[in-house]
Amino acid sequence: MLGRNQTGNSKLVKQLNRQEILRKLRENKRVSRADLAKLTELSRPCVSALVDEMMKEGLIHEVGVGESKGGRKPILLEYNFQAYGVVGAIFEGSTLYMSIADLSGDLLVDYHFRLQQPTNGDMAIRCLELGLQTLLSKSGFEKSRLLGVGLGLPGITQRRDGTVSYAPSTGWMGLPVKQEIEERLGLPVVIDNDVNLMTLGEFHKGVGNGVKNQIYMYVGTGIGAGIILDGQFYRGSREASGEIGYMMVGQVKKLNRGEYGVFEGNYSVPVIQEKARKVLPSFAEEPGVIKQLIRHTEDGHIEAGRLLNDIYRHWAYGIANMVSILDPDLLILSGEMIDIDESGVEKIQGMLTEWVPYVPQIKLAALGYKAGIIGAIHSVLEAFPVVNSNKIYLSGGYVNESK
Repeated sequence: MLGRNQTGNSKLVKQLNRQEILRKLRENKRVSRADLAKLTELSRPCVSALVDEMMKEGLIHEVGVGESKGGRKPILLEYNFQAYGVVGAIFEGSTLYMSIADLSGDLLVDYHFRLQQPTNGDMAIRCLELGLQTLLSKSGFEKSRLLGVGLGLPGITQRRDGTVSYAPSTGWMGLPVKQEIEERLGLPVVIDNDVNLMTLGEFHKGVGNGVKNQIYMYVGTGIGAGIILDGQFYRGSREASGEIGYMMVGQVKKLNRGEYGVFEGNYSVPVIQEKARKVLPSFAEEPGVIKQLIRHTEDGHIEAGRLLNDIYRHWAYGIANMVSILDPDLLILSGEMIDIDESGVEKIQGMLTEWVPYVPQIKLAALGYKAGIIGAIHSVLEAFPVVNSNKIYLSGGYVNESK
């Protein structure tokens, strides 16, 4: 007779076997049960039983017959990427971006909403609720078919605890953010730092695809970076790696707990806008301050040119600090840095050539706001690998009963 631990172990083994079958089906389109047994190294009866179970759940379907190898023609199986959906969401500046994707990570429906400023945590969660309702309505997905929500937040997120330990812009510091959002949305949620998810998006489907060692640098309301080393995302012991906004770049001032760092306190977008207002004859209160400075510089405005060069130099200081330590193959520039023109990139490369032993390849991010959404979706697909008997299992213990 099985004891309690043995029962638990058998359930875990079953989940792992299901996961392996689904993984092989994702990698190998249209295979037979016999082929699956060979690929997974599981017995044929085990594969057959689990396949039948997952066919009832809609995860696998039959798609015809294959060629005979001397006996009966095999029935071919295919992973049903439309069986469930995944929601990706990210707060970028004052805008919330959301999408629903299928199990292959392909985006199906988009939604974005500009939050009134100043905002607060409760208002942000209400926007998530509205966004989820809108996505479900536009996509036709039932809520019970959603695996979960990947959410990118500013600040240092503690994924296991579901809290944000350091976030000057939201007021969520130390609060059980994940738990509250799960209760309000009625879905399991994976939280992560916004720039981390942007990095993962470019790594999976953008200019960073296939590059094992890369740094993703983002300049917006704050300044942050994502770091991938040997194909693995590096987070640090307290999940605070990449918080380059706290580098000592620019004028140093005393900081209080919860404030922005020195680097972002001198060269983030709001501060650059403030500096631009003082030197430009006409300054548009809209995104694109770097574009405006470039345009005025090309028109011969001396002060605009000086400010632009100062920005490039100090951004390059931060890059040099990272490059000299991590020696990446690729540096991806994003956020406001996406507007740097070719001559600007050449200036930064020239400075780095003088300062560091090896200069990585520099590319502008390609996915825009979708980078964060794609990263958020992949974070959910990695966290919810198994769907079993209408229960969604999350590493860490969350179980959601589908209705």
